[in-house]
Formats: sequence, C-alpha cells, structure tokens
Amino acid sequence: MQVGIDMGTASGGTSAQLDIEELLATRLLVQGNSGSGKSHLLRRLLEQSAQWVQQVIIDPEGDFVTLADKFGHLVVDGERTEAELAGIANRIRQHRVSCVLTLEGLDIEQQMRAAAAFLNGMFDADREYWYPVLVVVDEAQMFAPSVGGDVSEDARKMSLGAMTNLMCRGRKRGLAGVIATQRLAKLAKNVAAEASNFLMGRTFLDIDMARAADLLGMDRRQAEMFRDLKRGNFVALGPALSRRPLPITIGTVETSARSSSPKLMPLPDAPQDVEDLIFTPDPEEFSRPAIRRATPAPRPTTDILAELSRSAPAASAAPAEPKVSQPELSAEDREARVSAVLSEILDDPASAFRTDSVLYQEFLVRLRMRRVPGVPISLPEFRRRVAIVRSGADEATMATDAWATALSLSSGVTDDLQGVFLLLAKAAVCGEPCPSDARIARAYGTHSARRARRLLSYFEEQGSVVVHTDFSGKRIVAFPDIGCQTTPGDANAPDVHGGEQAAAE
Repeated sequence: MQVGIDMGTASGGTSAQLDIEELLATRLLVQGNSGSGKSHLLRRLLEQSAQWVQQVIIDPEGDFVTLADKFGHLVVDGERTEAELAGIANRIRQHRVSCVLTLEGLDIEQQMRAAAAFLNGMFDADREYWYPVLVVVDEAQMFAPSVGGDVSEDARKMSLGAMTNLMCRGRKRGLAGVIATQRLAKLAKNVAAEASNFLMGRTFLDIDMARAADLLGMDRRQAEMFRDLKRGNFVALGPALSRRPLPITIGTVETSARSSSPKLMPLPDAPQDVEDLIFTPDPEEFSRPAIRRATPAPRPTTDILAELSRSAPAASAAPAEPKVSQPELSAEDREARVSAVLSEILDDPASAFRTDSVLYQEFLVRLRMRRVPGVPISLPEFRRRVAIVRSGADEATMATDAWATALSLSSGVTDDLQGVFLLLAKAAVCGEPCPSDARIARAYGTHSARRARRLLSYFEEQGSVVVHTDFSGKRIVAFPDIGCQTTPGDANAPDVHGGEQAAAE
C-alpha cells in the first residue's frame, strides 16, 4: 500500500510528499545545526505517519514525550537495567505499540548503553514479529560518534554496533531508521552511508556543507546555499522524497516540545536580601544525599592485576565493628563549638578585609570539619555575630543595659555598617577613647581613612551620633539615645591591631 504524507510546501507552492512505504525500505538522514528545525521536522514526520506505521523514538532530551497525549505513544523511562530495556523492546515489537524511549536525566554514557540495549532488543525479536517500525533517533551523533570521546570504549562500541545494525541490517527485520544529527562530520560514516533519503538544513562549517553537497549530488560551489537556509527549510533528495534536490518548507505541527528556543524576557527586580538568598544554605542540603552523575570508566585489567600482586593477603578477616553514631550535643556545647569556630576565623588579621559572604562559606566548611550537628546559623545572623565580636565587647559590657540599647539601635543600620556602629558604641559604653580612622576603616573592611570619615558623617546625618572635638582637637563620638560618649581620641592614630596606619586617600 502506497501512502504519501504531507511534509510541507515544496518550491513552487506544491505539496511536499514523502512516500512512507519507500521510506521503510530506504531510510532517512536529517542534518542541520542547532536551531535549524530538525526536531520540528521529525515531529511533523511522526504526527503525519502515526496512523500508518508503528513508531519508536530514541529521545535523549525528553522532547517527544508529548506525542503520548495526542497519539497514544507509550513513554518508556530509560533509567532501567539493560535487561529490562531489552525485554520491553522485544514486547514492543510483539504487540506493535508505538513508544518514546526518553533518556532525559542520564549522562551520555548511560544514554548510549540504554539506547543500545533497547535497539538490540528490537533487532533480536523473533521473525514472526518483524512488522515494519519507523525508528527515529534524535541527536544520532551521540549514539554513533565518528570518533571516541569521554565515554568508555565498551559503551561506544555497544552503541555504535546497535546503530549500525539498525541502519545496515534493520531493513529485513522491518526496522526503518530515521536519524537526525547536528553535524555530519560527527556521525559515523558507515551509519550515515546507509541512508538513501536526505533532508539537509542550515549548516555553516565548510566540511559539513561539502559533505551535504556530496550526499545530494550537488556541485561543491553550490554548497554555500546551506548557510542561507532559514529555520524549518530543508533540501530534500531520495526515492521517498524527490529524484532531484528539492527545497521544502516543513509544515506546522499539532504537538509541541516541552523545551523550546530561549526567548528574551526582562529580569526580575533584584531582592534586597539577594546575598542571603544565595549564600544561606537550605537545611535540606545537609541531609540530601550526593548525586553521582557520571559512571567511571572501567579500569584496565593489567592495572587491577598489578595492584593485586602488590597487596599482601590478609591473615584473617576481622569482624566489622559497628558504626558508632555521634552523640548529640547539648545546646550549650554546640554554641561553644560555634563560637570557637567563629573566633578562629576572626582571629586571622586578613579576615577584616574579606567579605562576609566569603567568611560565611569558610564558617560552614569549618562547622562540617568539626562535625557540629544541626542546621547552621543563617547569613544575617552570622553577620550580626561577626559585628558583635569585632566590636570587642566583653561579657561584662554585654550584660549592661547600655549595650542592650546599642544592639537595638544597630538593627536600624544596614548589615555592612553594624560592625562600625557597634565598635563606636562599645567605646562609648566603656568610656574608651574614640577609635581612629584607621581602626574604623578596618572594621568596615577597607584601608581607606577617608571612607571611615564619611561613615561618621553618615551616622551623624542619620541622627545616630554626634561628632565633636575637644580643645586639643581630639575626636569624641556621643550617642544621645544611649546617654554616653567616647573619651577624646586621636583620629590620625595608627591601628595598633591592624599593624599599619590606614592610607589616607
């Protein structure tokens, strides 16, 4: 029975017909760069032929699973054992069910093994089940690479062998391969050479244009035309399509892919607490198991034998000791460990000039190294505690009402200024000399004395402090809301804790 399906519009406005019966005997190769419309072409072919022939789609990105809703394709998840996939493929042929093998979420080597097991399962079906099947393989260069890549040689040979069987020996078993690739140069030649029908889309590299022109029987000087093809436009050639190269425009489709080409859209307004959102870990991250993405390549047998020969045999197998669970800490012990880790970080003189986000990441790492249980403090709380520690307030000072008022007032300034505010407040509460510009600059994480003076001006503009000098020109900072002030201090004095005087810009 001869069945022609409409693939779109040919040059001259006529309908571009594809003979399904001829396609089953002669196979099809589709080539085009990313974004040229290959997946759209395959979807048009599958939709138009769904009622006439059984279909099996090898789908590495999970884009064709939407065919299930409209045309009843069975979706097979590739995350199974090779034996399970081979058995499913064999039953697919027996019961003539169209399906989509989705390999989404697997790494490249797992995809190759799953596709090979499934194709081999269909290939090995009993002769009584050799009904015609249209086998569509998207991104075929992944499963039949021209050269070895980062995957193991065993996986590459297994996948390449299955693709070769599909294209070279599948016709007698009713398997008609339709393969799509981004680049002909990346596809194994013995797989591509078995196709007699071609649909060539947009491509830019000279080697791919020349090879496409050769396959279509065109002069190499005409190969430049492949650069000018628009999205969804292809040049067709083959017994199931046209006896001469024929430009066609692929028609519309009824279903759509789950993923699509990216579209520009305005960025959302940045939240005020963007650093908190990014750097504060989710509590579930500490209990979530690590996901292993890649399967390591098998070790050579010679390496294993050499390692075994160097190993001394064990005299006796000692019974495994039961794993002792870590005892839970009391709230006081946990707080002591957290405070100790925080002190370790801030005791480093260089920590004053590192951002809170960087210090917070180091804090989290050290908590894990010390095996401190429980959910760590958040980034805002970490900043707050860093500001208090850097102020230098001791336990006696922190027990006073004046310090409690200072903490309450500090919540009204931004996170980056709390350290400077509490440094000045501590000096006022304890009656100490006003910190120098160099000391204030270090509390802010800078070497600039000018910036320190600007911070004092900012606090004074906000009404938080009053800055004045005594008769000798030394600076005094008063806190009206606390009712105390610093003693006179030299603004130009060196930072005894920082080592050198801050540079005046």
